[in-house]
Amino acid sequence: MAIVEVKVPQLSESVAEATMLQWKKKVGEAVAIDEILIEIETDKVVLEVPAPAAGVLVELVVGDGATVAAEQLIARIDTEAKAGTAAAAVPASVAVMTSAPAAAATAGSSMAGVPMPAAAKLMADNQLAAGSVPGTGKDGRVTKGDVLGAVASGSAPKVVAAPAMPARATTALLPQVAGPVVSLGERPEQRVPMSRLRARVAERLLQSQSTNAILTTFNEVNMGPVMEMRKRFQEKFEKEHGVKIGFMSFFVKAAVHALKKFPMLNASVDGTDIVYHGYFDIGIAVGSPRGLVVPILRNADQMSFAEIEKKIAEYGAKARDGKMSMEEMTGGTFSISNGGTFGSMLSTPIINPPQSAILGVHATKDRAMVVNGQVVVQPINYLAMSYDHRIIDGREAVLGLVAMKEALEDPARLLFDI
Repeated sequence: MAIVEVKVPQLSESVAEATMLQWKKKVGEAVAIDEILIEIETDKVVLEVPAPAAGVLVELVVGDGATVAAEQLIARIDTEAKAGTAAAAVPASVAVMTSAPAAAATAGSSMAGVPMPAAAKLMADNQLAAGSVPGTGKDGRVTKGDVLGAVASGSAPKVVAAPAMPARATTALLPQVAGPVVSLGERPEQRVPMSRLRARVAERLLQSQSTNAILTTFNEVNMGPVMEMRKRFQEKFEKEHGVKIGFMSFFVKAAVHALKKFPMLNASVDGTDIVYHGYFDIGIAVGSPRGLVVPILRNADQMSFAEIEKKIAEYGAKARDGKMSMEEMTGGTFSISNGGTFGSMLSTPIINPPQSAILGVHATKDRAMVVNGQVVVQPINYLAMSYDHRIIDGREAVLGLVAMKEALEDPARLLFDI
């Protein structure tokens, strides 16, 4: 027998612990080298844990939903065993977890018998009664594996069917997330714990509002010139670069244009010092199924329109698949949030600390505007820039936003840097 240990990968310095999501393999199943065994969620990213060697998974040291630290042992693989026979072959020193010791270790725990979100959904799908499945997870909690075992053995009693709820009390209105649904007559409720990412976002937003003197300035921009330029060059641009021209590359270029003119917008506060950054790392707020993430366009001033569009498309795909790395979301000197993607007309974005300013862009809509005494219809986008008034005065903020407006209304300024 040759046992190989599976450990939690190294986490970043700012991340102390992570949460185990769901094992993709069961004890006794064969695994290939580099096959993903489980995903681990930190407050920044989701990390994949690959198998360090081929063999059979003989022990799960830590169950679904457990909190783990870097380099912690979570499983063992026998590189010489055969699938289906490993569990019986391993010695007691590396025995597969059983419900008996887990139950004894968690006796008296308030969490004993409480199912994990994935386990709760599986119990509901199989109509298993609450408390009928013994838990082997942390503090005696019921894991998905526990439920699957109970279903296979038929040992857990079924729930007695309750009278049908009125049609208007349907749970279809609840979000489609794993978690037990509590029926309160005609008013069902569902309670699920925050993910690490959501909790971290909440923490940072509160930190931003409590430590920054946030003020927001607004302006409106005629997007007609940008739209005309896109229409004129879209076909050739896509043929040449393999990506379409979007609005975001213009917003990034306009932001960098303004930051060069007003360096304070690109600075940050460190204690009683002001740190002026001689580079332009622009954070792009991206919505994902797990929550908001802000990947960084590093040295955005040196990137072409095509490079910006390709990088944003890459980040969008990674965010949807939960593949963002910590390095891709670390740092940043200024951020852009595009609520217009979802139809927002106006908002007041919150600064992403330790940055000191953030640009919010919105949906472009045709609006009646007065131009040279005449009412004309123009495609208007409302810009909002929130800034830290501790180091950025109203003058720099307003003029900085005006510089962005002028660059968007006359894109040639970006070519000549004027």
